[in-house]
Amino acid sequence: MPTAIAVTSPDLVLPPHDRQIPPAVVQPLDTLESSLLGMHALIEQHGYVISLYPASVSGEVTQRLRTVRSVLESDRIALLGIDLPPLGVALLAQQLRQLSVCDFSPGVLASAARLLAHYIYAGALLGSVAKLDRVPVSLKSHAKSWVPGAQFAVLANPRPQLVRVGQEELAGPEFGTRLLAAAGQAPSDWVTETLAPAWRVQGVATVPLPEESTRWWGTGKLVEFAAGLYDVSVLYQLVSSVRREQCHWCGLELIGDRCGFCAAPLPPVSASAQPSPSPSSSPSSTRSTSASPSELPAATARAASSVRALPPGAT
Repeated sequence: MPTAIAVTSPDLVLPPHDRQIPPAVVQPLDTLESSLLGMHALIEQHGYVISLYPASVSGEVTQRLRTVRSVLESDRIALLGIDLPPLGVALLAQQLRQLSVCDFSPGVLASAARLLAHYIYAGALLGSVAKLDRVPVSLKSHAKSWVPGAQFAVLANPRPQLVRVGQEELAGPEFGTRLLAAAGQAPSDWVTETLAPAWRVQGVATVPLPEESTRWWGTGKLVEFAAGLYDVSVLYQLVSSVRREQCHWCGLELIGDRCGFCAAPLPPVSASAQPSPSPSSSPSSTRSTSASPSELPAATARAASSVRALPPGAT
């Protein structure tokens, strides 16, 4: 079975391009008990789980994910906070779902998330930037946002940019992409009729607006968009072209400079010959993965007793 890809809400699950793409799952669930049971079932079925969550998500969500991993005592759960707008996170999850059926190991797939995020162009068309605090906004732009009818095109990733619609253009990708558009309370054709041709995208799809988007962008009057690679052969070539290393903590394969599962950084070359520290002091155990007292009520104890703990390396 392919590595499971999880997201924090159903509206971050995009429709698959074809029937071969496995669906994403939602974690955490409504209660800690159901989250424990659901995550345990995923590990039993898929072996490994890569759980993506927006970096902007509430602390309650991230704490529950860490609690689930701590209670299950599993090193087969990767928790990846992604600093992208919600629709960008949904697109990244879809790309990982595409790659999960390829011959990549779970470690490579998890560490590929950071690589693929650099190639996602995520932004929004906004009627106001008065409450936008995740992208640098000048005082002049704040003042212009109060002008009736003013619209702003904002790019959050890969390089922040804010322009007044009709006066400047957003810097777009220099490679073939597919564009996703999600309209809020103030739908507009600018994204599909102006931005898409300017970026020379190879396809446009309209999807529902994620619930988190209104909070992320500071307004409900928006059209969020995200453009990224969509051909699985191109995605495969991009990831496979990067040199693979072995994590000195957990032993999984990785690309880049950090393991997606235990978060251990790739050691400097000069230190690679040094003996590895004891697994009992691995990064995943020293980071904030321990269970919070508020997250472990009596219901959790019952759930934990009904779920077999997973020792390191076991399924």
